[in-house]
Order: sequence, then structure tokens, then C-alpha cells
Amino acid sequence: MQSNTLDIGIIGSGFASLSAACHLAKKGHKVTVIEKNPSIGGRARRMKADGFIFDMGPSWYWMPDVFDSWFEQLGRNRSDYYQIKRLGPSYRIFFQDGGYIDIPTSTEELIQLFEQEETGAGNALKKFLSEAEEHYRIAVQDIVYRPGFSPLELVTPDTVTRVGLFLKSISADVRKRFKSERLRSILEFPVLFLGAKPDKTPAFYNFMNYADLVLGTWYPEGGMFTIVESMQKVAMEFGVEFITDSPVEQIRVEQGRATGILSKGEYYPFDLIVSGADYAHTETLLEPSLRVYSDDYWEKRTFAPSSLLFYVGLNKKLENVHHHMLFFDSSFEEHAKAIYDDPQWPENPLFYANFPSLTDPACAPEGHEAAFFLIPLAPGLEDGDDLREQHWNIILERLKKHTGQDIADSVVYKRSYCVNDFIEDYNSYKGNAYGLANTLRQTAFLRPGLRSKKVKGLYFTGQLTVPGPGVPPSLISGKVVADVIEKDLTKRHRYAAAL
Repeated sequence: MQSNTLDIGIIGSGFASLSAACHLAKKGHKVTVIEKNPSIGGRARRMKADGFIFDMGPSWYWMPDVFDSWFEQLGRNRSDYYQIKRLGPSYRIFFQDGGYIDIPTSTEELIQLFEQEETGAGNALKKFLSEAEEHYRIAVQDIVYRPGFSPLELVTPDTVTRVGLFLKSISADVRKRFKSERLRSILEFPVLFLGAKPDKTPAFYNFMNYADLVLGTWYPEGGMFTIVESMQKVAMEFGVEFITDSPVEQIRVEQGRATGILSKGEYYPFDLIVSGADYAHTETLLEPSLRVYSDDYWEKRTFAPSSLLFYVGLNKKLENVHHHMLFFDSSFEEHAKAIYDDPQWPENPLFYANFPSLTDPACAPEGHEAAFFLIPLAPGLEDGDDLREQHWNIILERLKKHTGQDIADSVVYKRSYCVNDFIEDYNSYKGNAYGLANTLRQTAFLRPGLRSKKVKGLYFTGQLTVPGPGVPPSLISGKVVADVIEKDLTKRHRYAAAL
């Protein structure tokens, strides 16, 4: 083995881990991915049951340019691995007044829709989206690829002139420009993917509106797990090995350096380790003196929500539904309070419904429909079958109210998934579903680091470190940590050569 080629172990096989594995293997390293569960993908696993196919986690395909760029960085073309189609409308939102709005694929139609809703809102949206596009360029082409080691990383000619956008919230910005509560809801919705309330998210993150309303909502043929399969294929083309059904029990450290992984009683020696598993859990695999972040530290962080999920198979086709549907027909403020301010099960929750078989008939048997429902919850809540069923009934009632679809007697398959399952399957801190929220105090260098400060050769990637929650950021996180490792190795070799 050449001196600049390492044997690298990666814990977990979610998007960030797969991304890191591919980039490190492309650089010539021998990479082994060790996954706790029987199948790869982390929270993006696939489940098949009774003829239905469900993506278990992520279901929105935004920022197609980031996916395409990821494949290009590895000398590949995304279209050689899977195809995508743009959804139209992108999604439907139901509101408290009983009405709904379908988000069109055309920006011009969207501007007209805003103008019809509120006089002057069309021009206001043009200006808002123009600014959002510029912020998207600054963020996605530059800032998110920085490792978060210093606050100076955020200081560029572009960001210096926009410092005020980091000091005010996107909610304040949106509400200053638009009076209609329905329009405000549309523009505040995308930042929920960052895991925090709009009034706690810096206005600079309005680039998420450009990702949503201009770049659009897409569907990868075969579902989100097709991306996982494609990334695994790329990884294996570079020689990456996968070991599944192998929960990691310990990270071995000798003389301050990570030396290997103990899994199911078997020891795997490595020159370097990257963990894409839950950050807080990963540190419990170390001796207490080697952990950088205390229990108190994690307790004080603002986590993105957990979720109550239902995977449902129906024995009939539905009407009046779209692939993505948002039920914002109750108080956003009250639901947000139940997540962030006074953690408890929401009495009248907002929820999300996804009907993938409308777009991809292979997701359900002929004449049937596959459905996926999600209620955001505070992490760490008490979880139980009675609470899950209570909220399932809420979903049934409101779905019937707004779409006229009564599905209670048409369910032929149903599985729920909640806080306890996130903890059991992913060692997720308090059962969170999306990692750490991207609040001002948890952005860039203020997030847990890519490198361990106490254990040499131990690195991290994924939703709890930079750049943050979501699938595109996870792809980027894997690339960023691979670049950091390569730079560290270059420095080490230069130092050794100088001795």
C-alpha cells in the first residue's frame, strides 16, 4: 500500500456516508462502509410490503443541480444512473380558510398567482426570487462547500454586503413584503427543511425559495432509494466494500489516534475513520475522556423535528390528490410551539401527504395506491401506539374534509414509524429525524466539527455537522469531509518529508 493510500472505515451508509465513501475511494483509498441495518441507505431506506414500495425517509427531490454536480465531481453523469421528472404542480397546500393553492412549475404563472392573491405581490415576488437566486449562487456554489473551521469562511465579498440577512429572520423578511397569510405560508414553508422555525432562520436562507419555486420539485424514477442504489453502484465502481447488519460497538483508539472499529465482536483495523452515523451516538462509542461534546451540550442544541410517519397501502385509486400535499389548515404557530417551545404532541397538527404511486405506478399493485403521511414532532417525546393511532385518526378526518377521500376502510397495509423507531434503527439523538436545525447559532463554524478535536484520524459527516440537514447538504457534507481528509494527509506527508 502506498504511503498516501489509507484503509478507511465509514460508519453508516446514509447519503453523507455514501458521498464520502465515493470521494475518498476516487482519491485511491481503500474504503469499507459498515452499516448497522440489514440494508444500506440510512434514513433513506426502502420498504416493500404486500406489493407496495415505500421510501422510508426523504421524499422531496430538490436542488437537482446539486445531485448532477455530485456525479460530475466523480466523473459520472447522473442520467446514466437514474432519470428524473419534474412534478407539476410541484405540490398543493391547504390553508386554514379551507382553500388551497397549487404551486405551478412556471415562474410566470407563479407571479400571476401571487398577484391574483394580493395586489402588488407579483412584482414583490419577482424581486424576492431574484435576490433568492443570487443567494443560492453564493451559498450552493461556494459557502456550503466550506468546512466550518472558522467564522472567516463566511466572510466573502458577496456575504459582507449581505450581513444584515444573517441578523434578521426569513419570517421578518417575508412578512415585510407580503400581507397575505397564504402567500407568507408558501414562502416560509421551504425553510422548514432546515429544521427550524422561519422566525429563527436567517433571511439569507431565502435561497431555499429559489430551490423550491424556480428549480422545482422532481421525482427520481423508482423513488428516492434509486439514488441510494446509484450511489452504491458508483462506490462499488471505485472499489468500496459494504458490510451490513453490523452495528458498531466501539471505536478503538491508541495513543490518541483512531485505529479501528469493533462490530458484532469482530475487529476491523483502519488507518482513519469517518462517521456518518448520529454524531452524539458516535461519541458514545469512545471512552468518555475522548468525547468532545457533553450530554449538556447536546441537550442545549436546537434539533430539527422528529416525525410520526405512516406508510399506507390502499385498495383503491384516489381522486383530488397530488404527489405532494401540505395540510397547513391549522395553526402553524401552535404546532411550532409544540415542537420548539413547549415540546408535546400537537393537538391539531399540520401534516404532509405523499402519494408516489400517482407518479410511479410501480409503487403499488394495479388499482391500488401507496401513501405516506408525516406529522412533524418534537424530538424526545413519549411515544406509543395509542398516541400514534390518535393522530392517524386526525389525518383521516382532515384528508376526507379537504379531498373528499375516505380511506379508513380501504387500508390494506399500514405501518407507523416514530420517535422510538428513529432511536432503535438509527441511534438518533432523542429520535430526531433531520439532525441539527440551521439556526443562526448553529450555522457553519457553530456546528459540531468535521474533525474530532480529541481523536486523530476520526472525522464526521452528515446532518449534525456542516452544512446541515437535508439530502443535498448531506451529499455536500460527504464531499467536504473527503476534501478535508485529503488536505490533512497532504500536510502530514509534507511534514514527514521535512523531517
